[in-house]
Amino acid sequence: MKYDWLHRERMLIGDEAVERLKNSGVMIFGVGGVGGFVLEGLVRAGVGRIVVVDNDTVAETNLNRQIIADITTVGRSKTEVACERAKKINPEINISGLEVFADAGNIDSLIDGASPDFIIDAIDTVTAKIAIIKAAKARNIPVISSMGTGAKLDPTKFRICDISKTHTCPLAKVMRLKLRENGINHCDVLFSDELPVKALTASELEGKTVRNIPGSISFVPSVAGLIIAGEVVRRLSAAEETDER
Repeated sequence: MKYDWLHRERMLIGDEAVERLKNSGVMIFGVGGVGGFVLEGLVRAGVGRIVVVDNDTVAETNLNRQIIADITTVGRSKTEVACERAKKINPEINISGLEVFADAGNIDSLIDGASPDFIIDAIDTVTAKIAIIKAAKARNIPVISSMGTGAKLDPTKFRICDISKTHTCPLAKVMRLKLRENGINHCDVLFSDELPVKALTASELEGKTVRNIPGSISFVPSVAGLIIAGEVVRRLSAAEETDER
């Protein structure tokens, strides 16, 4: 780009911080309701290198909450759509999409291939979430794992904290137990202390993946994703990484 599209960001955080973001790499597992907004925040902040991992396609049921979903992208690969969107914002970004199902058998190799400075877990599968955190810890790579964002209506309840400080969230409870079983007592997570809204649940086909899903609404996962993006940007743009767990 010939113009300085990050001029207003430079006014806020300075030239050196903008350069640190440009020279940083982030890996995002999952570009759905939460991960898509993490990506949006990072791209618009000028993060220079991003790898997105998702095996799903955009479904009509994504239209209510996922930023990459519109009537023209339904049926298309989420990673493909996400990369196209990022390039339309910053044509100079180094972004790649891995259309694979992340699991305990391939997460180590995926991370090694990407060599990220920061990892975001925005997927649903507990075993994969644990594997991502284990792999990040083993490589001393900062990681933030998203806890449950479904069945919630109050986005102001989200915050980032250590997994040991979480409560109320059913997914966080499971993750605490599973992480302890793997010798991990500390990890940064995004969680909400809002009680899950009692609502109907249904099994439905979303893209390629069949799963039981809770209700969701536009303004909850979006806020969760932007909170994560904000934390990543603040930490990557700082002169030194601090408080890594």
